[in-house]
Amino acid sequence: MAVLTPATTQWLAAAVAGVVVLAGVSFVLTPAGGASLRPAEFSETVTVGGTGVDQRRAESEGFVLPRAQVFYSGYRYVVGYVGVETAASALADGDASRQFGDPLTVYVSDLSDITPTLTDQGYVVAERGRHVGWATADTASFVVGSDAAIPSGPVAVPFSERADAERFAAAHGGEVIDWETLRATVADPLPGRLDRFEAATERLHSWGDRVAAAAADRRERPVGAVVGNRSDIPERIGPGRQLGEGVVAEPTVEDAIAAAPTNTTVYVPPGTHAVDQVVVNRSVTLAGAGNGTVVRGDGNGSVVHLRADGAAVADLRITGVGPVGSRGGDSRNDTVDWDTTVQLAYGYGDAGVVLDGAADASVSNIEIDTPASGVIVRESPRSAVTNLTVRGAPTAREGFMGAVLIGAPSLVQNSTFHDGRDGIYTHRADGSVVRDNHAEPGRYGVHEMYTSKSLVAENTVEDAQAGVIVMTRPTRNLVVDNAVRGSTYGVVPAGGDSYYADNVVVDNEYGLQVAGGRNVFVDNVVVGNDVGVRANEILPSNQVLRNDVVHNDRAVASTIGPLRVWAHGGVGNHWGRLPIADSDADGVYDRAYRPSGTVDSRLGTVRGATALAESPAVAVLRRVQQAVSGLRQSGVVDTAARTRPFDPDTVRNATDRRQNATRAGDEP
Repeated sequence: MAVLTPATTQWLAAAVAGVVVLAGVSFVLTPAGGASLRPAEFSETVTVGGTGVDQRRAESEGFVLPRAQVFYSGYRYVVGYVGVETAASALADGDASRQFGDPLTVYVSDLSDITPTLTDQGYVVAERGRHVGWATADTASFVVGSDAAIPSGPVAVPFSERADAERFAAAHGGEVIDWETLRATVADPLPGRLDRFEAATERLHSWGDRVAAAAADRRERPVGAVVGNRSDIPERIGPGRQLGEGVVAEPTVEDAIAAAPTNTTVYVPPGTHAVDQVVVNRSVTLAGAGNGTVVRGDGNGSVVHLRADGAAVADLRITGVGPVGSRGGDSRNDTVDWDTTVQLAYGYGDAGVVLDGAADASVSNIEIDTPASGVIVRESPRSAVTNLTVRGAPTAREGFMGAVLIGAPSLVQNSTFHDGRDGIYTHRADGSVVRDNHAEPGRYGVHEMYTSKSLVAENTVEDAQAGVIVMTRPTRNLVVDNAVRGSTYGVVPAGGDSYYADNVVVDNEYGLQVAGGRNVFVDNVVVGNDVGVRANEILPSNQVLRNDVVHNDRAVASTIGPLRVWAHGGVGNHWGRLPIADSDADGVYDRAYRPSGTVDSRLGTVRGATALAESPAVAVLRRVQQAVSGLRQSGVVDTAARTRPFDPDTVRNATDRRQNATRAGDEP
């Protein structure tokens, strides 16, 4: 396990505690007793559904997001849904009722109040000066299948008056149905969401392949200029590099870059080449003979700057990066907001290589020794960082980032990060791909801030404070096939409508955290952690199924919020071999399992727990809690716990690795 001090954990503690802070937010409460259930201000509800893009665009462009709000018998807060279909689906499949109790009243947006029209994009806009009201769902009429939409897709449009709904359908298409019909016909959204997530994963991998192929082509440019004497150019270049016509030789790196024809290579032979700051402001590739070629800066700033589209640096080693104290962007300007301060600090400091406004640029097969950052990719779309090795400062406090992506989608792959602060950091770099990297940093392996629609895949992180951490409420991220070992936190999510799948978290203090809203956690393997899964979101709108959670000291830690149901459509998770019957041998235990429950959490570890769990008194209590929402405990219940692993090979490999390490006398 990673050993931490109070100073080194303050950032991580703040990040993980962010979801807990929600408990202190002033949400509207469901009235007690027989008090009237009147519509609440939607901004004061605990909101689920939609995306951050939907919300931001609606606010800035002035169109209407149809909404619903539900008062539940077993949940103290009013739950707001963006999209009436979201509420209808939650109520139709029973998940919401199992978690929150019975729905007491459902209100939906009333578009009869606004005489709605549609923009060219299908967004609903109100007649000037009119505002959307609320109607009870069971008396409202809904237009489905019309031209109406929100940024994330088609939308049902609710009206308090059926005549208004019929006029809207006549003008914009669709049919008019009532609430019960909507609830009965709305499809289970999970299969479609899984298909969408998997298609997005494949699409981003394909995008990364194209970006990597373009970077490989830049590495193969013919030599147009050489640093050194002209007389022995062929001998010094060696085999494997194509010579262009009219190759020139210049005494310095800077002179060779200036003399090289466009789309050629500036070859830097083996040896140490001292420079002040190298600026590549044309579409050429600065390349050496591998780590035998050293470009050494003067220790006062960044060493190599790529400032032209198509510029590249490859096959050399960089030293002499400015000290951590000279990170010019790390200002403490109290006049700017926190987002800007972080952006300046992380994106405008010193690095071995800085890409600045250089689209389609690349960094390939580079080794960097640095007390500051390794590579900063700033506002440089479709750029690639491949086969990078960064050796940072010995501690997180002394060091900085291995690779930084800021302001545009880029690729980081097949790279290794040692020490420093974070391995890979992204900031407003929507659509980026971070894959197949290895990090043993001082703080976080992959750290995403304000970054949506990105892919973090097939990375390995060891001995960090956190393996993969997502912050600042982004949407539609894909975190798949990563492995985190020996760290404080394995995977820490945030935001919504994101996909956490096929990750393996082993021998961490906390394996997988379930947080954010409408995220899907599926097919993860969680083995040998102090706490397997940590659940502390205030509104449990996430879906958790098909995960293998075994051999953890504590399967689940759940501290706030109502009961969470971690199963869907009769499919739950695997929690190891449990002393619970499977009488029909269908692979699903006969009763629900509570991995955070007072009794169930001790099955197999505390003597007498099995007998108590199956005692008549506890069985009766479980039945009563199922029927009466007010008696339900908080925590987690799996209503379809599986008797066998979903991914037995990965579970076996993770378990064997732990056992082999233990037999060898090492920390597993």
